[in-house]
Amino acid sequence: MPPRSSLVLAGNRLYAAFHAAVARMDKSLNPRDTIRRLQTHSFSLSDLVYLIHVFNSAFWLVIMQVPGFPVKLLIPVIHIGLLLVPLTSQFFLPALPVTTYLITFYSSQFIPNNRRPSIYVSLLPTLESVLFGANISDLLTRYTHPILDVIAWLPYGVGHFTVPFIVAIFLWLFRPRQALHLWGRAFGWMNFVGVVTQIIFPCAAPWYEVIFGLTPAEYSMKGSPGGLLRIDNLLHGHGYTVAFSNSPVVFGAFPSLHSACATMEALFLAHFFPQVASYAWGYAAVLYWATMYLTHHYLIDVVGGSCLAIAFFYFFLPDDLKGPLATASPTGALANGTAHINGHGNGRSKYEQYGLEEPHLEGDGLSYELSSDPGSDEENTGIAYRSPGATPSNPGSWETPTSAMPLIQPATKHPRRSHKHTASIASLIRADDRVEDGWSPIGNGSFVFPPAQTRSERDAR
Repeated sequence: MPPRSSLVLAGNRLYAAFHAAVARMDKSLNPRDTIRRLQTHSFSLSDLVYLIHVFNSAFWLVIMQVPGFPVKLLIPVIHIGLLLVPLTSQFFLPALPVTTYLITFYSSQFIPNNRRPSIYVSLLPTLESVLFGANISDLLTRYTHPILDVIAWLPYGVGHFTVPFIVAIFLWLFRPRQALHLWGRAFGWMNFVGVVTQIIFPCAAPWYEVIFGLTPAEYSMKGSPGGLLRIDNLLHGHGYTVAFSNSPVVFGAFPSLHSACATMEALFLAHFFPQVASYAWGYAAVLYWATMYLTHHYLIDVVGGSCLAIAFFYFFLPDDLKGPLATASPTGALANGTAHINGHGNGRSKYEQYGLEEPHLEGDGLSYELSSDPGSDEENTGIAYRSPGATPSNPGSWETPTSAMPLIQPATKHPRRSHKHTASIASLIRADDRVEDGWSPIGNGSFVFPPAQTRSERDAR
């Protein structure tokens, strides 16, 4: 297929998926709808997680200095409003772990320095030399080149901030709703735990060792863009220098949330879109290298972040998304049928859709109990057991012909009943036509055998 045709086909598919996704959305703007749902909601122990969101946000909101009071009160007011409106709630409610991480990351810069733990400067390079036999990150930074700088910058400085949204959009367009909710939980809680670890276990990054050596670090020090300074020089700007110099978490080398996010993205893409698994892991591998090449993380930071992502992915992955539902379309019978098979959702089986009774396993096979007309005794009896001379008024006359006895075994199971619309084979044979041949199964109540030919009649032939 020509490239232009492939692009047109992909664009049409994206448009169709977007149109279907918008059609599935709850477009209500009435907060009363959300309040009614809360009133009818059956609360369980799992709902206690929302208390974590409330207490965590309240804590960081209190110590937040910029914006100041009372402007910062607009943050919870706007957030609550977005959660109450059904149109926005369907996105912001699953994203609560992400917003919890963001407010934690931003407000951590306002923690008083005298309440912060000591900064570890030599711990990570020492552990890396002990565990891996050398300072791997130092070896990767000894040779630099503008082409390598750009290759490292694209995933580390661009992809890290855009790929999470791309993954979320594709999950929303092409996969069941549960997949998008899983993304919000796993990605958000992973980053939250990662930034809390960086706050209580602050460690200096390789750029600090390059600039200051192993001298003790202080929280008053500004961050550094590391190898991204070469990108600023290449682009004739100061974007990364300003961003990293004012980072809320300066000494957050371990674990590497860049590697954690890349691993989580690769896990989701490989699980829900297996056809792009190799590309996803290739992107993650390049980002692993970029974190060390740009002097932002040690190898042990990369390993720690990847392990964190793997742990949270499989911890939150539900059983129903481990099967065919993971690659099912969000619309149509495929998603419903798969959800029914896994015991989730409201999908109907094929027997329910067509009003049929599901088969039941009996003995060595499947028996189907088909409905029959109780007023017709003839149709309640199997064809093999009907006597041609029997009549509905005399059911006792239904006897098995002696000529067929060697072919019929005694019944050990309940005879299968025929369908109420199934006609007897004997009734489909016209008696008038068969009587001319000298035999008819119906009409006179007994078998009629043709007369034997005499020798003179045979000789005449």
